[in-house]
Amino acid sequence: MRYVTNLPYATKEEEHVTIAMSDGVRLSAHVWRPTSSDQEPVPAVLEYIPYRKRDLTAVRDSVHHPYLAGHGYACVRVDLRGTGDSEGVLRDEYLEREQADAEEVLAWLAEQPWCDGATGMMGISWGAFAALQVAARRPPSLKAIAIASFTDDRHADDMHYMGGALLSDNLAEAGTMFAYGTCPPDPAVVGDRWREMWHERLENTEPWVLQWLRHQRRDDYWRHASVCEDYTSVQCPVLASSGWADGYSNAVTRLLGNLDVPRKGLIGPWSHKFPHLGEPGPAIGYLQELVRWWDHWLKGVDNGVMDGPMLQAWMQDSVPPSTSYEERPGRWVGEPDWPSPHIRPVTYPLSRHRIEPARDPAGPAGPDDPGGGAMTVKSPLSVGQFAGKWASYNAPPDLPYDQREEDGGSLVFDSEPLTEPLEILGSPSVELDLSVSEPVALVAARLSDVSPDGAATRVSYGILNLTRLHSTESPEPLEPGHRYRATIPLNGVAQAFPPGHRVRLSLSTSYWPLAWPPPRPALLSVHERSSTLTLPVRPVEEPDEVPSSPFGEPEGTPPLATTQLTPPEERWEVKRDLVGYHAELDIVKDRGTVRFEDIGLEAGRRAHERYTAVADDFTSAGGESTWTMSFRRDDWDVRVVTHTRLTCDETDFFVDATLDAYEADRRVLSRTWNEQVPRDLL
Repeated sequence: MRYVTNLPYATKEEEHVTIAMSDGVRLSAHVWRPTSSDQEPVPAVLEYIPYRKRDLTAVRDSVHHPYLAGHGYACVRVDLRGTGDSEGVLRDEYLEREQADAEEVLAWLAEQPWCDGATGMMGISWGAFAALQVAARRPPSLKAIAIASFTDDRHADDMHYMGGALLSDNLAEAGTMFAYGTCPPDPAVVGDRWREMWHERLENTEPWVLQWLRHQRRDDYWRHASVCEDYTSVQCPVLASSGWADGYSNAVTRLLGNLDVPRKGLIGPWSHKFPHLGEPGPAIGYLQELVRWWDHWLKGVDNGVMDGPMLQAWMQDSVPPSTSYEERPGRWVGEPDWPSPHIRPVTYPLSRHRIEPARDPAGPAGPDDPGGGAMTVKSPLSVGQFAGKWASYNAPPDLPYDQREEDGGSLVFDSEPLTEPLEILGSPSVELDLSVSEPVALVAARLSDVSPDGAATRVSYGILNLTRLHSTESPEPLEPGHRYRATIPLNGVAQAFPPGHRVRLSLSTSYWPLAWPPPRPALLSVHERSSTLTLPVRPVEEPDEVPSSPFGEPEGTPPLATTQLTPPEERWEVKRDLVGYHAELDIVKDRGTVRFEDIGLEAGRRAHERYTAVADDFTSAGGESTWTMSFRRDDWDVRVVTHTRLTCDETDFFVDATLDAYEADRRVLSRTWNEQVPRDLL
């Protein structure tokens, strides 16, 4: 990244600005703005997240908020209620109160003498969720949003219930927020009230995984703040981005296809990162794109920001399987609209381990095969150990490894070696004529690029809890032996398959620990002659519609000065005990201890996740998330340790959790939870 200091506007910052909410709770904001805004008001851009502006996001914030301020904007970073230096308690994600607070913050910004009355919202992940959800509420000052790595569907396309199946990231994210939501404010900001504010958080927080497990169906809890329930509610322009390695690779194209406002989409090869920090690379000059976006929609500059394709996407070239990449080779392609007129769905019948040549869409359908011809699989729990994370962060290395490790327990269909290049852009899908032996079962479908030497790189995947075959609101148990038709959508992707490679479809009945296994292993029977794979084919002769290098080099302002006091640690280990048949995925993400030189604060973060199972006992699956958060300055020394464990039997989930808070080495609070939640056809 190129760091720049010579910007069009000189800037000033106010590190702790208090914004009072209507119920008396005060939120803490950090403001960067042009010095000239005292006389010449400017638009304001809000980022609204729970991840602690004073320390844990301070380095990242220092790179992009001063940069945007130096281009003529008041950038405002607000800690959500109950986080960082804001008052109150953070009780769950995306609550009505959270969104009402955001509306009040926007109204406050619009009224400031240094703001001209126009506002925007930006962010990644939670910040993007917040911006999209608030946009749907249509606050009068909000003129545009710019969002990265988000979803418009909180139930089916977040870390909770992919295809109606419980994701392990449901536990992991709950563990993350259990830790962040119980950290103290900084006494240097809030004064002697810090301990009172801290204990209010400690005493009024419960592990969020409990709430999320209580809503296993798509109900009003998930419909709230899911913009897909009413796309017409969004009436402002939207710049939406994500990455193919992220868990949120689907929402960008859904917004492009369903919104009726000025909109642009951008999808790179990235994991869960801002595009200017994108890993795997290439990262792009995203902050420059934001300046152009805000200049047009907040300042009315006629700069052509809406010219060119609606969607720009990174067409990924074939690569060997790896759990991490520094760069993904490929090229940028553009689509004028979405759905794109360049892309056509091509359907390939399945038969006896083969993906057959494409079926003529104008010709007769394949046979229903009423007499049988079924292929069967009952996958072991080991299928999924090399699946990587649902949402990759590329640290520790967390992308899927060689799929030959998974395919031994799967039903596999291969194409013939390709004689011509094949490129896809969009969401593949699988339609299966199937039956199962159990009333609760899932199917995981994986699409891979198989090189001539046999190495298999996963391109995309999808999961379907078959009890949600017809409805995620009203699931039904399956009738063993009954034949069903099931459509499994796979995550969106842009991928080039070269000549000589094969396209592989793999089907399994487990995908642990990425997805929680059903109560009992199920035998899946697939009637392949009436089952198909559909690919969104982008003909290689289509023009790319974009220059070969449409974006500038990543740039930002110099980062805040920090000192690494203790080293970070990253670990991703798969372990198998062939005596007791114990299997374990062990993940460590330790940031070490960092000193923030400007405020003399030392902060540490360590996350440890473990996912275990024994042999093929589907009820032995268990997950644990342990976090340690520490803060120290002079004689102020505090630490929070959270631990959440999720286990199951055939009928219930069991949550055991602890929360311990320390001042120096003295434990000042300890709480425990031991809860049981019934499994709802899951």
